[in-house]
Amino acid sequence: MTLALFDLDHTLIPFDSGMAWTRFLIGRGALPPEAEDRYLDCCRRHVEGTLDIHALHHAAIGPLHAFEPAQLDAWRAEFGAAMQQHLPAEMRALVRRHLEAGDLCALVTATSRLIAEPLARGFGLDHVLATESELVDGRPTGAIVGLPCFRAHKVVHVGQWLARLGRPPLGAFERSCFYSDSIGDLPLMTKVTDPVAVRPDERLRAHAITHGWACFPPG
Repeated sequence: MTLALFDLDHTLIPFDSGMAWTRFLIGRGALPPEAEDRYLDCCRRHVEGTLDIHALHHAAIGPLHAFEPAQLDAWRAEFGAAMQQHLPAEMRALVRRHLEAGDLCALVTATSRLIAEPLARGFGLDHVLATESELVDGRPTGAIVGLPCFRAHKVVHVGQWLARLGRPPLGAFERSCFYSDSIGDLPLMTKVTDPVAVRPDERLRAHAITHGWACFPPG
């Protein structure tokens, strides 16, 4: 069996899911309009290395503590439906080919599960490895439970997931692939037999060319 793993932001989708979620909530009146600029500033600082993944997660998820769990569930379902038209056809087709081939597929993303799951459903992905948001009485606190599903920690999350399923470890698959756009995913990309750079950032593109990795879309 082939193992097929997919990053989310700027890989399966050509945008940042946290920003899409923030804009969705602004549109519902759940967040003030200035929340978009605040989140964008956090993203910039994260890229610059002055804001860690915990702070970025808190910026996206912390405000949700004010809402009842039932309201959050309703918004998440509505968000997933609203995003359907924004899921690229070529990426839907890519995931579908893996699923129809009987491959073991999973989304592996640093995004909070609260945001990632509605998008994963749009691609038909049942397995979601994501950063776990702390919940107290069903309300997210903005904190992260365990290791964020981020950079080298993605390797840990994949290993734990395979163990829970009773599957062989990552290195035992005859063929495994991971699709990603980011150099930050290099730790997991180097653990699979077939890493694929998807519209890669400059550093990942250079690494992919040097090591003869496939790129998607081809050419």
